Amino acid sequence: MQDLRYQTTRRSPAELIRHLQNFELKLRFSAGIWFFSGSNSRFHTRYGRELSIEERLEKYAALKQYGLEGIEAHYPNEINEYNLNLYRDFCRDTGMRVVTVVPNLFYEEQFRHGSLSSPLPAARQAAIQRVKETLEINKELGTEFMVVWPGIDGYENPFGIDFIEMRRRFAAGLAEAMDAVPGVRVAIEPKPYEPRGRIIYGTTAEGVLLAEKVEGLLQNRENKQLLEQGYTLVGLNPEIGHVLMGYEDLPYALSLPLEYGRLVHTHWNSQPLGNYDQDLNIGVVAPEQAEAALYVLKMHGYQGWFGLDINPERMPVERALLNCIDALRAMNDRINSLDHELVVTCLQDPERYAGYLEAILIRARARKADILSPLSFATS
Repeated sequence: MQDLRYQTTRRSPAELIRHLQNFELKLRFSAGIWFFSGSNSRFHTRYGRELSIEERLEKYAALKQYGLEGIEAHYPNEINEYNLNLYRDFCRDTGMRVVTVVPNLFYEEQFRHGSLSSPLPAARQAAIQRVKETLEINKELGTEFMVVWPGIDGYENPFGIDFIEMRRRFAAGLAEAMDAVPGVRVAIEPKPYEPRGRIIYGTTAEGVLLAEKVEGLLQNRENKQLLEQGYTLVGLNPEIGHVLMGYEDLPYALSLPLEYGRLVHTHWNSQPLGNYDQDLNIGVVAPEQAEAALYVLKMHGYQGWFGLDINPERMPVERALLNCIDALRAMNDRINSLDHELVVTCLQDPERYAGYLEAILIRARARKADILSPLSFATS
């Protein structure tokens, strides 16, 4: 299990400059197998035919040479006990790996009133059992973590709801499953709404609170020993689109789990502020937010995966993934090329260098910096 305590390191300005000059993010890309095949929506039929898991894995293999290394899949609809050897053989033959297996707690009718938070005992117990089974699959495959998305746990009409009890049921159910299958790290993926009108634990800060709450409920000896040794057992998997749906500032949001050593994984796409969950390709909307987010990860030495979570309905999935990989690489190259000492100095002395951070970023994004005004440091 990776030790995430490195994320909590605090650096003086001089130490931060040295760190930024010497540390570069390692862009390890994974992608969800769910978007490799078109699906029906409430507004239109599936574009193209549905692809089998074998056909989707063939697409993965073709993209490995461009940097795609990891597979993400839901249990039991995409990966399960019956096709586990298919994934094992594929990973052995290609050198790729299953990064995470996610419990599907949102699609089936039995979860229409919630999964781990459901007030209906049978549905809640089915959700707990689903999480246990998914933890077992993750343990068997040796993944680094299991993502949990509470997409169907929430409400539309807030009147009379015992919100505290709803949140308690969810946290207690997750802790129960983790204690039944100890030693597997969990990453919460917050989302403010959709499909529910309001999803519980929907923002980044709420996700941090849930992580701390669940860890406080764990009783299994193995889990408690891992916590005593300093390991994080519950962290976050922020998705860029979900963060922006909640009108959060992306780099600020990512800094929250980093502060507490809880940034387990990241999901990348782009999204207008608010709006429905669009899962656009990286950089299509608000590329400056993505660059600022990358810089926050660089500042704190993030070593995790960059999961691609997109919905490329109107272009081949291969083209969409290559665009996303290229966009992140281009952004990462741009932030690495900055004068980090000057960036930190501008932020440490905002009176003398007022406006110069903006000027630095303008020049970093310009194809021909020589057509711009000189960058001088005269102060009024």
